[in-house]
Amino acid sequence: MADCEPNAHRFMDLTVPEYAYMFGFVQADGHLSQQSRQRGRLTVEISARDIDLLRKFQKLTPYNSSITERTRSTNFAETHRAAIWSLCSLEARTRLNELGLPYGRKSKTIAPPDVEFSRRDYLRGLIDADGSVGFTSKGFPFISLTTASTAIASCLREYARDVTGAERMLKRNTRDDIYNIFYSMETAQRLTADLYYANCLSLERKHTCADSLATWVRPTGMRAEYTKRCWSEQEDRMLLELNSPTAAAEVLGRTEKSCNLRLWRLRTGQVPMPDKQ
Repeated sequence: MADCEPNAHRFMDLTVPEYAYMFGFVQADGHLSQQSRQRGRLTVEISARDIDLLRKFQKLTPYNSSITERTRSTNFAETHRAAIWSLCSLEARTRLNELGLPYGRKSKTIAPPDVEFSRRDYLRGLIDADGSVGFTSKGFPFISLTTASTAIASCLREYARDVTGAERMLKRNTRDDIYNIFYSMETAQRLTADLYYANCLSLERKHTCADSLATWVRPTGMRAEYTKRCWSEQEDRMLLELNSPTAAAEVLGRTEKSCNLRLWRLRTGQVPMPDKQ
C-alpha cells in the first residue's frame, strides 16, 4: 500500500492519486461543520479496525489534526468501536470546501470536483467509504456503490463504461431514494482490477477483497457474459428516421427493447445526436 509520506504537492492537489482518493473518501464519509468566528472542523469517523487509513490521511495533511477513539451503541451492534480524525485548520477546510465538500448535510449535493482529478483514485475513495467489494451469496464477484448524488452515480457509470463497456441505467430505489450502482462477474473483475491497483491508497480489507475477485472463474456450462454491441452514428440516424422501435429492430437486427431505449436516450439528450449528413 502507499506509504503516504507528505510531498511537495499542494494539499489536496487532486491530480495526485493519494489526494484524489482521500477527497473521495472524505466527501462520502466526512462531515464539515462551522461555527462563529471562522471556527469549524472536519471529522471522519470510521470503524476502529480501519484506523490505519486515518493515520495515512494525517500524514498527507500538512496541518495539525488528531485521531481519537470511542465506543458507542449502534443499530447494528451493542457496542461499536470507532476512530475519528479531526481537522480544524481554516485553510484546510476552505480548500476542501472549494473542491466540493459542503458544510453540513451533503448526501445529494456532492459532486465530482470541477478541477482536474484522478478519476479512478477518487472513485476508489468513494467506494471504500460508501461501497462494497466482494462475493454475493451465490459466490459471484461484485463491486457496488450506494449514493444519493446523481452526479456521483453518473461519474461511476461513465468511468465503468469506459473501462468495461458495461452500460447502467441510473434509477433511485423507491425505499431509500438512493442509487445502488452494481457490477458483477467479469465486469466486476475488470473494474475492480482497474480501481484497486498495486500499492494504491485504500482500505486494506477492501483491497484484499478486491484482489480475491481475480480468482473467480465462470462455472462450466454457465452462459457467457453478454457482449455489448455499440451504436454507430449510421444506426442512430436510421433509428431517428424510422422513428419506430419496432421497424428499427427489424432493419438494424436489434431487439425492440434496445431500439426503444436508444431512441429515448437520443431524445432526452443522454447520448449525443448523430452528425447530419
